[in-house]
Amino acid sequence: MSFDVNDPEFLADPYPVFAELRARGEVHRHDGLGLAVAVSHAACSAVLRDRALGRLWTDVAPVEAFAAFNLLHRDSLLENEPPTHTRLRRLIAAAFARGHTERLRPWVQALADRMVSGMADRIAADGSADLLEHLAAPLPVEVIGELLGVPADDRTLLRPWSNAIVKMYEYDLTPDLADAAETASHEFVDYLRELAEYRAREPADDLISDLVAVRDGGDRLTQDELIATAVLLLMAGHEATVNVIGNGVHALLGHRDQWARLVADPGLLPTAVAELIRFDSPLQLFVRTATARVEIAGHVVEPGAKIAALLGAAARDPLVFAEPDRLDIGRTPNAHLGFGAGIHYCVGAPLAQVEIAAALRALVTRLPELRAAGPAVRRPEFVLRGLHTLPVTG
Repeated sequence: MSFDVNDPEFLADPYPVFAELRARGEVHRHDGLGLAVAVSHAACSAVLRDRALGRLWTDVAPVEAFAAFNLLHRDSLLENEPPTHTRLRRLIAAAFARGHTERLRPWVQALADRMVSGMADRIAADGSADLLEHLAAPLPVEVIGELLGVPADDRTLLRPWSNAIVKMYEYDLTPDLADAAETASHEFVDYLRELAEYRAREPADDLISDLVAVRDGGDRLTQDELIATAVLLLMAGHEATVNVIGNGVHALLGHRDQWARLVADPGLLPTAVAELIRFDSPLQLFVRTATARVEIAGHVVEPGAKIAALLGAAARDPLVFAEPDRLDIGRTPNAHLGFGAGIHYCVGAPLAQVEIAAALRALVTRLPELRAAGPAVRRPEFVLRGLHTLPVTG
């Protein structure tokens, strides 16, 4: 069997299909996607960790029509392998190590509290509010903007740019969406180039300033590498965090015992965050390309061929997670692969966990009676799994 990434019924709940695939084998050829997909936790972990499987960027064609989009990826930490990846990660990690996550922790919680208070006011006035519009979507954009040092008045630019660019990662992309992604990439490149040049002259307490200044001996990031890093942080940090908060609250409101458990004991927030990432994965599929002949769970991947880790399937593997279809906010250990694994493990994972925990803490403390006010509307995309709207009341 296979699955159709455009089938609304499959997109609504892909996990039963994933379970059937796992029962038939750990790796399957998917002709529609044009690659093999790993569906067990062990096979997905091997795909992410095996050094014969890499992220090998190939420029989108025609190259002249996607110059900015290709620039953002050609110089990205995520799209490179050692030795380039090793060099980039060393420099970027050094900039991150200057305390940005801890610097932002109280600011993020205060921001989440204000957003939830505003949402509570809207519920009181109108009877309901959209959690995506008033919390899940704006919170990560503000946090990434603050992290990078984007002026507050410019942060409304970030979300449309990110939304347009990430459409390029889906299947069956229309020409209009591809053109919009290139336009957004071009505008983002121009904006960040100007901001980086300004921060080189006027450094501040933000990540752009530290990325401009970071050195490893005589080595430093080029401006294109700095821009690619900033865009990666926005797209990965924004899209994933929006979807974890949206998917996660949706799951909690559908499992009232777990919502009540978190309201009663906010000390469960660290394990709750991990469980929500596992239970409804914000990133469903991550592709690698073989640089040498490699075997994954008995499936041979020849050099140049692609294989994907189907992270949503790995997250429901009963060989790793007891009762995998049950939401358990106290689940431990929790070996989810939501932040990746191996050398491409998400550099922004600590900050994402701070954001998700802050949003949940604000909700359970300020809106403990939160419940759904109508059906959620799911986005019609497969790779990045998320909601379009989530009406709530309290």
